[in-house]
Amino acid sequence: MTKKKVFIFFILILAIASFFRLWQLNSIPPGLYPDEAINGNDAIFALENDQYKLFYPENNGREGFFINLIALSFKIFGVHIWSLKLIGALIGILTVLGLYFLTKELFNSRYLALLSSYFLAISFWHVNFSRIGFRGIMVPFCLIWSFYFLFKALNLRQIHKSNAITSLALSGFFFGLGFHTYIAFRVAVIILIIPIIMILIKFWKGARSHFWQYGVWPLMIIAVALPIGIYFLQNPQDFIGRAGGVSVFSQESPLKSMALSIIKTLGMFNIAGDQNWRHNFAGSSQLFWPIGILFLIGFIISIKNLIGLIKKKSFSHLFFAHLLLIFWFFVMLLPAILTYEAIPHALRCIGAIPVCYIFAALGFIWLFKKLKQLFVLKKLNLSLVYCLLIVILFGVGFAQYDKYFIDWARQPDVENAFAKNYVEIGGYLNNLSPEITRYVIVNQPGVLVKNIPMPAQTVMFIEKIKSLGSRGTDIKQETKYLLPEEIDKIGFYEKMMVIPLQYDIEIFRKLKEKFPQGKVKFQESFWVFEIK
Repeated sequence: MTKKKVFIFFILILAIASFFRLWQLNSIPPGLYPDEAINGNDAIFALENDQYKLFYPENNGREGFFINLIALSFKIFGVHIWSLKLIGALIGILTVLGLYFLTKELFNSRYLALLSSYFLAISFWHVNFSRIGFRGIMVPFCLIWSFYFLFKALNLRQIHKSNAITSLALSGFFFGLGFHTYIAFRVAVIILIIPIIMILIKFWKGARSHFWQYGVWPLMIIAVALPIGIYFLQNPQDFIGRAGGVSVFSQESPLKSMALSIIKTLGMFNIAGDQNWRHNFAGSSQLFWPIGILFLIGFIISIKNLIGLIKKKSFSHLFFAHLLLIFWFFVMLLPAILTYEAIPHALRCIGAIPVCYIFAALGFIWLFKKLKQLFVLKKLNLSLVYCLLIVILFGVGFAQYDKYFIDWARQPDVENAFAKNYVEIGGYLNNLSPEITRYVIVNQPGVLVKNIPMPAQTVMFIEKIKSLGSRGTDIKQETKYLLPEEIDKIGFYEKMMVIPLQYDIEIFRKLKEKFPQGKVKFQESFWVFEIK
């Protein structure tokens, strides 16, 4: 394949990746989950008060980099649902871009690079998390770009070259940045064993004159990760956060819990995936079945190649490429394996996504070669092989589009998973006349944020879309948020609206008892108590 054709396919894949991540971003997924909303609310606060944090301790604690990027998006585009999600979508597109370069660097194959990036571009798993305002999407992004620049530097024969040193610095930067993204990234430190071995082998083989320059890499990792490291030293309670409460080691039988977690996690790729509608088409395998089969083939090929190279005592670049992938895959499953809650868990395994599609690309190349041999033996036209494989690739892409944008997006369970009714409550409040006094009764459980359960965050954010919008000037929020036991705090107003997040006959009974003139009404997906 000529460079021109490769470039055309490369641009096409990026266009597909962009479409899958940006198309109807404001409405799919429907609604806005409170965990996304609080990221938006914190970003608004940071932007308005010029207080950007390394770590936001509310909601079990969140690394601050992603939230600060959302604040930048709000500054440029205004406060909207789509501008909250835009950062994740852009990170997702850049991850597809990075996977092409990484795969090409590892295997020196444009075909393999194009296939792996295409599979990632259309991946339901990756597309879904690219379109949600969760910081976890940055984990594969940081891993891919870090290892790309690292292997680029290691592939250069002369380490003292300026481009090699720059690559080492960039690799260290992206790896250090990973500690500012999501708790699951922390286990990635284990993967560094592989490149460290490679560097030591280079030293052993005599590349010592400029060996000290490899120090740029760990120094950059430390420099970038140091600020949040210092924060955790000063605030050790934030380092573990919620992870300690869901650890398998907190169970009565840790070994049994871990064994069950391993089985379910390994089965998620081809058998039964995450049951959470926010993370997956509940219960379906994380990999679309044709890609899942290719993934298994590619994984076996990688193991086979690794064993063959060990037997030959050929510790070449190719050996470390396969070793990295296998090591990377299993290490990034640890955040899920070491927990017992909601297993299998697609979000905690997000760091393993890139490797899955490199394995799938390896499997596809193997399939292509087998078909090619078959057609040659039977003296058939090879163009049929190419047409068949193109049809398969197109069909897989269309099937993934259909699964995400049509089948999954229209599921009532997805609307519930993303709290669409809370968005509608916020929109309803925004359309009320300013002279109407508004109360929201937060009668849904959740982590407390300023003494109000998390579910209220969605309504609060939707209200801010109107008050801030693209103007960047805040209008004082008038809605008061109360717990069910605080109904007595509601005073009488000639025009008043009280909205529980969830219908509760007892709440309406108390309101009617206190305000006999009020009426209970149903508004599309929620109930209101109003006095006119």
